[in-house]
Amino acid sequence: MMDPTTDNAAPTDNAAPTGDPAAARAALEALRAEIAKAVVGQDPAVTGLVVALLCRGHVLLEGVPGVAKTLLVRSLAAALELDTKRVQFTPDLMPSDVTGSLVYDARTAEFSFQPGPVFTNLLLADEINRTPPKTQSSLLEAMEERQVTVDGTPRALPDPFLVAATQNPVEYEGTYPLPEAQLDRFLLKLTIPLPSRQDEIDVLTRHAQGFDPRDLRAAGVRPVATAADLEAARTAVAATTVSPEITAYVVDICRATRESPSLTLGVSPRGATALLATARAWAWLTGRDYVIPDDVKALALPTLRHRIQLRPEAEMEGVTADSVITAVLSHVPVPR
Repeated sequence: MMDPTTDNAAPTDNAAPTGDPAAARAALEALRAEIAKAVVGQDPAVTGLVVALLCRGHVLLEGVPGVAKTLLVRSLAAALELDTKRVQFTPDLMPSDVTGSLVYDARTAEFSFQPGPVFTNLLLADEINRTPPKTQSSLLEAMEERQVTVDGTPRALPDPFLVAATQNPVEYEGTYPLPEAQLDRFLLKLTIPLPSRQDEIDVLTRHAQGFDPRDLRAAGVRPVATAADLEAARTAVAATTVSPEITAYVVDICRATRESPSLTLGVSPRGATALLATARAWAWLTGRDYVIPDDVKALALPTLRHRIQLRPEAEMEGVTADSVITAVLSHVPVPR
């Protein structure tokens, strides 16, 4: 194996048959167990990544250095039979280093397009906020339109396509806050906390027993789901029923953020659409073909926390995006 993030080994026997929603759900649930072979105690983040795959969305992973953000995404790639590439974002990275560029061929006296790493199924954008906004914004068209335009020619990206970006907290030296327009393109923002004491003991025990995070195959991580599973699952999610009451509940939550005195920017209609989509995916993953208010509540924080902007005075008082959303959820009437 040359690189665990680009290996496409044959699927194991527990990969789901094509087109079977129930088997596809089982295959996607198996991702948790497979990723747990390499990453300890990050089930919420794993679930968020699966939800993003179902919704054709992108994920922003935030946490201090050393909490296995990169390993988590690499493990997901190893557990899926999908092509994947990794880009380490640095201050000198250029947009063409991500999207690709035209290269002159002296033999033919013509320019030919050399695709960049964005032409893949799963792009790991590592430490995305360590590169300036110009390069960060090079991903905007790819994330929103699923294409890259070079020299006026649009070039379609593969399907499925997911950007999993990691970032350090913005107060760290050498980081550039992501533009609001790009933040809004991420379906979910998942915070990766420091592990509990027992989880950290488990991590050290694994390393003492010879675990090598650079060799996921040796850790036993194998593909358990395929692109066919994802397509079957997405079809089933799209058929999940949403009542008018649930739709109104999502709208009321988002509108309430726009009226919060702690915020200068509330959730946009795009954010409301995202919350409805993630709630449907979560409902399907939990085995239902209809959405209930608890599905909306379960996905509200990761779906909305990066779409609001705190007032400076609120930040000084210790208010956080999560606390504002939690307060909104407690005040908006729940449909019965």
